[in-house]
Amino acid sequence: MELSLVRYAWHTAEPVHAVLYYAPETQAATGPLGLPGRWMWYFGCRAAPLGAIGAAAATSVFYHLAPAMVSRSVPALWDHATPHDVLRARLAAMDAALRRLAGPVLDAPGLVRAAELATAAATVADGAGGRPLGAANAALPVPDAPHLALWQALTTLREYRGDGHVAVLAGQEIDPCAAHVLSAASGRSPRSDAEKYHKWTEAHWSGALGELVRRGWLREDGTLTAAGAGVRERIETDTDRLAARPYRALGQARTEELVACVRPFADLVMTAGAVPVPNPVGFDWPPRR
Repeated sequence: MELSLVRYAWHTAEPVHAVLYYAPETQAATGPLGLPGRWMWYFGCRAAPLGAIGAAAATSVFYHLAPAMVSRSVPALWDHATPHDVLRARLAAMDAALRRLAGPVLDAPGLVRAAELATAAATVADGAGGRPLGAANAALPVPDAPHLALWQALTTLREYRGDGHVAVLAGQEIDPCAAHVLSAASGRSPRSDAEKYHKWTEAHWSGALGELVRRGWLREDGTLTAAGAGVRERIETDTDRLAARPYRALGQARTEELVACVRPFADLVMTAGAVPVPNPVGFDWPPRR
């Protein structure tokens, strides 16, 4: 399996998954649950497959988010709604959002085929060791509607990849805020997103910058050294390598077919402006292989 295809598959599918975080339908569907504030429904929608986890577990799996931010929402959100309630709400939200954004193609043969292929790939993540979010999403029942089956499978593959990315960062002894500093230095995602969405403070940022300077990966002005650029590329390559197993199970030809089938669906999402660029994940559009 070519690692360039693994990254391209993620890049192409990411907008479909990411609709969850920006669609007004998500807030509308979770509103009746009484979750106060955007971040409670964000954490609820991502954590619900794991059950009613506490702050320590949530901080661990949501590696890129400031611990103080996580603990403001978890476990308090479970006082308002059960994981089952949130899972039903997020699926209802995605049904409404995807019908709005891509209604004309929801029954198209390509989308039905994409759902079949993505679901087959996602089964590999079920019970996968060291992949808590990927495994928990893979264990959920597959929705009947093809567009929802596709969304859930792409979400599973995305969270599986994210689990692997966290493992790579931990293996390099790169702490969460330092990961953002390194990413911003490479131009992958802006510092403003780390502060706005992930809630890292100036003190966190300065401390992480100093550590990366000491390691020889950044200069004092925050720009990448040659060594730092090499580390950034290794992080992405190792993330691709750890994300490859579901696609290897699918095979090169069927993975290429999956990407080709998902692309028109993702194009509709991005053309509608449903997911912003730049964004906290650091992907742009269109995807490049």
